[in-house]
Amino acid sequence: MSALQYETLTSSQLTQLALRALKAYPDSVQGELRLLCRSENATFVIETPTQRYALRLHRGHYHDQQAIESELMWLDALRAADIQAPEALYDRQGERVQKLQLDGEHRYAVIFHWMDGEMPTTDVSPEAFYQLGEITAQLHQHSRQWQAPAAFKRIIWNHETMVGPQGHWGDWRAASGLPAEEHPLVEAALTQIQQALIEYGQSPERYGLIHADLRLTNLLRHQQQTRVIDFDDCGQGWYLHDLAAALSFEEHHPNAPLWAERWLAGYQAHCPLSAADLAVLPSLFLQRRLQMTAWIASHAETETVRQLDADWMQHTLRLCRQYLAQPERWPLGC
Repeated sequence: MSALQYETLTSSQLTQLALRALKAYPDSVQGELRLLCRSENATFVIETPTQRYALRLHRGHYHDQQAIESELMWLDALRAADIQAPEALYDRQGERVQKLQLDGEHRYAVIFHWMDGEMPTTDVSPEAFYQLGEITAQLHQHSRQWQAPAAFKRIIWNHETMVGPQGHWGDWRAASGLPAEEHPLVEAALTQIQQALIEYGQSPERYGLIHADLRLTNLLRHQQQTRVIDFDDCGQGWYLHDLAAALSFEEHHPNAPLWAERWLAGYQAHCPLSAADLAVLPSLFLQRRLQMTAWIASHAETETVRQLDADWMQHTLRLCRQYLAQPERWPLGC
């Protein structure tokens, strides 16, 4: 894949761009700007005397302006349906997406109203996953019914774009700590996953507009409620991929099976699942683990990757072996 996978600008350059974006907004939004984190994008917090806002500076070579505007369209539609979702601000010119130039490169920026809450960790109560299942069911119900505008354009998530050599997040073969002699094991697992997903298919009941990255870092816990943020990766994919994404990086955690069970309980309180839906889950769980292996390969400089356990890759290989031996069993837990 020719597109760069990771932000190449320094934090100083990103801050310079964010300050320029902020100047386009009304006086009431002006305040102290501080870099909050760098992952897929750079996120800043804006502190004014009375309010806080979140400024998202998109990395290059990923979404164009039409795709970002489309994300905001879906967020608008969700809020109109009384589903809590981030809300973007308009600048002085009535625009919500800023295009910024720096040394021959351009970046897009969006400012959102702040959403209160704390990012959960693996210590979170399993009931938070029940709530997340409920929220995800609402998102999927909306997706199935919503008529997107003609200009709507979002990324496509399928087997090739997730885990193929030209995947959106890179190639899993380049992941540090994955020995070349283990590549045939992963390839065998991917072949089995692909066949399962071909049989499952992409009918409208099973495949549509999803969040696509509902992991712990994209959730907020506030007053015993779970809130979803960061729809930057939303696109067309299997609905139940959102469950697999909820366990990202933590599939080997001892509590992962319980988390998945509580998510399913919350989800099915609103959207019953078929036997075929439940049967495809092992394949989606491992597909996501291998998709994140590709992400690790292309985002080695991020704090997320640096904080992974030293044996994370060995757990990945163990889950591949388990899946090949028992494809009907969830590749989760110890």
